[in-house]
Amino acid sequence: MKQAFFILLFGMLCISMQRNTRLKHTATPNKTALKAEAALKYCKGHNYNTKYCYLVDMSIHSGKNRFFIWDFKTKSISDSGLVSHGCCDNIWSLDESKEDPVFSNVPESHCSSLGKYKIGKRGYSSWGINVNYKLHGLDKTNDNAYKRIIVLHSWDAVSDEEVYPAGTPEGWGCPAVSNSKMEKIDEMLQKSDHPVLLWIYK
Repeated sequence: MKQAFFILLFGMLCISMQRNTRLKHTATPNKTALKAEAALKYCKGHNYNTKYCYLVDMSIHSGKNRFFIWDFKTKSISDSGLVSHGCCDNIWSLDESKEDPVFSNVPESHCSSLGKYKIGKRGYSSWGINVNYKLHGLDKTNDNAYKRIIVLHSWDAVSDEEVYPAGTPEGWGCPAVSNSKMEKIDEMLQKSDHPVLLWIYK
């Protein structure tokens, strides 16, 4: 009887571990929808764009799509893609923290910062399609973003397709997307007559 109980307990533990691993590698609709609901409330209260926002779920493996364009009207993800995070003390351009990134708001940390961002002015980038957007951190966890020159840009090293089990190459803290994704984002942002919200969370 005891043996059967422990076998059952072990089986349940294995299933739980598999489920947790699977969730770490994919988006969870409820979590995304709840975050989007909070994002819409923020956008309405601060005169931001209420047609769409950008959500980045850093709890997802970096080789999986975790950059989401959320359509407030349809209440769904209209597009998704890969996005890099900061390497921190690891080697730039590798994927050493693909499953467990570290976050920091400290200048020169080379880490990404969690929190809400206002997407600011369009500028020139030395990377990707040569376009970037300044990011203004709106929370205590990311209020050094502008000073740290954290920007939204593209990077040739970021794939258009998921690369799991490999990860997306890691930069110095900027959320970098693929060139084709940045072209779409750039077109959207240039047409927006209100600030657009980017929210990085885990």
